[in-house]
Amino acid sequence: MKPHFIEKEKVATLKSLPTPSFVIDEGRLINNLKLLNDIERKTGCKILLAQKCFSTFRLYPLIGKYISGTTASGIYEARLGKEEMGKENHVFAPAFKSQDINELDDICDHIVFNSWNQYFLHSPKCKKASLGIRVNPQLSTQNHAIYDPCTSGSRLGVTIDQMPEKLPENIEGFHFHTLCEQGFEDLEKTFEAFEQKFQKYLPSLKWLNFGGGHYISHENYNVKGLINFLNRVREKYNLQLYLEPGEGVVLNCGYMITEVMDKVKNGMEILILDFSAACHCPDIIEMPLLPPIFEAQDNPNGKYPYRLSSMTCLAGDVIGDYSFSQEINIGDKIIIEDMALYTMVKTNTFNGMPLPDIFLLKADGSTELIRRFCYKDFKERLG
Repeated sequence: MKPHFIEKEKVATLKSLPTPSFVIDEGRLINNLKLLNDIERKTGCKILLAQKCFSTFRLYPLIGKYISGTTASGIYEARLGKEEMGKENHVFAPAFKSQDINELDDICDHIVFNSWNQYFLHSPKCKKASLGIRVNPQLSTQNHAIYDPCTSGSRLGVTIDQMPEKLPENIEGFHFHTLCEQGFEDLEKTFEAFEQKFQKYLPSLKWLNFGGGHYISHENYNVKGLINFLNRVREKYNLQLYLEPGEGVVLNCGYMITEVMDKVKNGMEILILDFSAACHCPDIIEMPLLPPIFEAQDNPNGKYPYRLSSMTCLAGDVIGDYSFSQEINIGDKIIIEDMALYTMVKTNTFNGMPLPDIFLLKADGSTELIRRFCYKDFKERLG
């Protein structure tokens, strides 16, 4: 992913903040939300924020002005969506605990089960929510095996060979989620595979949820194709449609501000930062991901090449190899881009690393401290 241009006045403001800090860019977030709202208006499709990607609820009132609600991966996210946005509230999990079902039924509009075992166990307790089943179209369209729900042996979703001849009367919808940072073309391919396998059940349903992983706000996403596709499906099957983007909501809407603590040399120059991939953005290691960095190229062959690493003792806690146009020194601040998605929700305190501050960069250029963490947050989660 290429770095994005940051306005000069934003750079000065960002580098004035303490480190490490996450910063959410309100102006960019609003731009994404306007796009999603336009899709809702033109298609009737309802778009939900996937809280597993971004759950900084200080922004929920703003997000709720543009899209239809939230989707959760368990009881805590479901509570958060209900309390802080208060619009449509959906939940899916590979399994639900029996003690949570009554509350989920009370606070969620949709509950999606991952298997028929889960459906038969929990559905008798569900009196209010619309119930659905997650299905597996068994078509892999991505290269990230760790994020591929359609890979062989996947535990996610019911395959066609496990489907009954007729659906239970209270199953009102299907859900499938197969994408990860992908374009419209992969959604269209997936729907074709889904339709081929599950079409006979669609006349008995009320809704169809296409899950998340849609890169809708990416500059190369085929938005017009998506709009036409959603309208075709709605007109053909007369279903309420849903999308559950996370990254599509907050793509390119966040930064990490980090300081260079030291420089060491071992075959190349290595910058030690107060930002940790392992602690503050595990996707860098898990996916793996090479995040864009302001005024840097994602290769080690430029004028000033550096390996960016962290303060933890984990040898592999490395962000990546980059080149800068000027020398980087101890005390300099670096802006890592696209740090809103799958960062704050995944942070941890391995090695006793402090959790970064969270700031809001408002559309008017001012900043607001949303949350500052301290030693107490580290200590009290362990005992």
